[in-house]
Amino acid sequence: MIRTVPIPISSDLAAARETISRHLQPTPLVHSGEQAWLKLETLQPTGSFKVRGALAAISAINATGPIVTASAGNHALGVTWASQQLGIPATIVVAETAAPVKVAKLRAMGADLILHGTSYDEAEAYGVGLAAHGGHFLSPYNDTLVIAGQATILDEVLLQLPEDGRPLTLIVPVGGGGLLAGIALRAAEITNREIHLIGVEAEESRAVSAGITAGRTIEIPIGETLADGLAGNVEPGSVTVDILRDQGVEIVGVREEEIRDGIRELFREQGLIAEGSAATSIAALRQRAPRGEGHTVALITGRNISWPVLRDLLDTSDTAAKP
Repeated sequence: MIRTVPIPISSDLAAARETISRHLQPTPLVHSGEQAWLKLETLQPTGSFKVRGALAAISAINATGPIVTASAGNHALGVTWASQQLGIPATIVVAETAAPVKVAKLRAMGADLILHGTSYDEAEAYGVGLAAHGGHFLSPYNDTLVIAGQATILDEVLLQLPEDGRPLTLIVPVGGGGLLAGIALRAAEITNREIHLIGVEAEESRAVSAGITAGRTIEIPIGETLADGLAGNVEPGSVTVDILRDQGVEIVGVREEEIRDGIRELFREQGLIAEGSAATSIAALRQRAPRGEGHTVALITGRNISWPVLRDLLDTSDTAAKP
């Protein structure tokens, strides 16, 4: 069954901005070179931007049955935190193969947690089934209010940049496309600044760009990737594919070695812990120089990487660097 998800309209985006401003402090925007900046969503209370969409959605949902979501981890953390802040219960479905650091955090937060399936796709299908009878399935990306909540990042970036009117290039990681779709819709409303968006997928998981090329969501092979939060096919009929196709947003792919290098660079040069999904934007930033006289902002979307994985990445780099 293909769910019908309305595209967010201006009032949805405005309501999300008001909700986020009441519950979250703006995350920092820091320099990373003369024309480049990093937007540190790693400093959100759950370590990821996903809390924005969760807050915007749960605060506005009018469901008579349970709220259910499925997630690779960060959306689940955001939904758990938001549901506790708002006093509205939610059930979380996570694949048995989800990153242990994220599952451990969910348990520590007291989430109503179900582990099901060997992939995100299986967990998502199970969650949709649980919510099918009178409940509300809260997709990490294919949800009107979640998309609206993620769009609020753009408003913060514009307020934090110098007021010089220079063009903005925003580099955005893409898994299911909810973050980029929301930002694209909000960018279309802004007329006083030139905004160019670049979406970044892991080469091992390019479901959104495949759907845009095909003109509809399609299932593709998914490989193993350090960007586990971006991995997986998208829900059939996902509105994010339609939004990004209609907005003509550019999407590029980055290789695993580039993601590894991005994690190392953020740790060594910025003192930042970033998961693979977040490092895709650094990988894309290094692929191309900043555009002309404008500002380039890379969204660093999450920090929830396990210490053994980070340690092994850094140790491998150290070993390779020795003569």
